[in-house]
Amino acid sequence: MLLKVLKGKIHRATVTASRIDYPGSVGVDTDLLEAAGILPYEAVLMANVTNGQRAETYVVPAEAGSGRVEVLGAAARLFSPGDIVILINFAFCTPEEARQIKPKVVMPDEKNGIGRVL
Repeated sequence: MLLKVLKGKIHRATVTASRIDYPGSVGVDTDLLEAAGILPYEAVLMANVTNGQRAETYVVPAEAGSGRVEVLGAAARLFSPGDIVILINFAFCTPEEARQIKPKVVMPDEKNGIGRVL
């Protein structure tokens, strides 16, 4: 049996752009992705703290140090610039592996730089 467990999270980043005319994903500053242990093109659940909306998509790397968190494609209807968002990444693993997982949680600063890593 495999369990779905938290692998990494970017907690309370600020959306910097929403572009509907894009084939779908969320562009995230590479520094944030690396700190959270999220690989390019991995799936994430996006939770909008500002309005309660949720969407599942995948991440694409944005320029390191840019602070970009750009919602692209259909999800752009649910997330607007200035919204606070949580990006949640899961892994499927055995119960034995799950006991060993220590999720990486990144708390961005006000410019979407790395504030703290828990």
